[in-house]
Amino acid sequence: MSENRRVQIVDAFTDEPMAGNPAGVVPEAADLTDDQLAAIASEVGASETAFVLPTEAADRKLRYFTPEREVDLCGHATVAAFASLYDRAILKSGDYTVETNVGTLDVTIDADGTVWLTQSPPEIRTVDVSLADAAAALGLDESALSEVGEDLPIARASTGFPFLIVPVGYFQQLSAIDPDLDAIEDLCEETETEGLYAFTFDTLESDATLHGRAFVPLAGISEDPVTGTASGAVGSYLRYQGALDTDDPLVFEQGHFLDRPGRVLVDTRQGEEGETAPRVGGRAVTTLDGDLTIPEDDEDDIIEA
Repeated sequence: MSENRRVQIVDAFTDEPMAGNPAGVVPEAADLTDDQLAAIASEVGASETAFVLPTEAADRKLRYFTPEREVDLCGHATVAAFASLYDRAILKSGDYTVETNVGTLDVTIDADGTVWLTQSPPEIRTVDVSLADAAAALGLDESALSEVGEDLPIARASTGFPFLIVPVGYFQQLSAIDPDLDAIEDLCEETETEGLYAFTFDTLESDATLHGRAFVPLAGISEDPVTGTASGAVGSYLRYQGALDTDDPLVFEQGHFLDRPGRVLVDTRQGEEGETAPRVGGRAVTTLDGDLTIPEDDEDDIIEA
């Protein structure tokens, strides 16, 4: 027999509806099979859908599915899920833990509803990717990368979800990106990364640290609007390179080229015990709240109720 489950669309890293990065959230996902989780994510159609599950290892467990496959961690979907729990008064402001496929992570909800996710300790290394190949994959002239590449090399950075980090000189050049998704996919496979994040220090808002764009074709996402996992990795990369002269939290702009503007707060400061795992934070807004009819495992379709 089919049953209904509550499903939400929550826009993360924004306090305005129809902005930021939309994530699906299924607040009660217990007893759903992997095939059902995948079918729901495909029906919802968001870049990632977070499924909230009970666990004895943490306060909550989250699993994340794109319309094509499961991924180990998603920053904006984590923010969306915990913002939903807070907005519906299931959780209060305070400190929590969340079990994910990359391990158990810390989550903090501020009194104003800002959700902070502490990511894994950073892993950063340079990679054998030429400026010419990276520029070609982005549809740019090599000069767009070489002007900044002398000080900031292309690198692989991960705080739970690895990205290929590509610095770009100016906002106009970032806006001119015409991605060759097959070439980006090849670069990601060569560097064992999941996506490519290009950024510039040339920003729209005076309080912003950088403006970024993320391309994740391996997960079926041509361009991701606002990316929490990449923001933590890039913040750690910049701190590692000694490229920051401002105090945290940093502010990363993203999503404007997709008409989904958002802001990610990034905190790379060391904790009291010297840990360097970054935190990413932001607000979120629920824009759709309803039910889906979940088919039995041997059915193919999900009918919206």
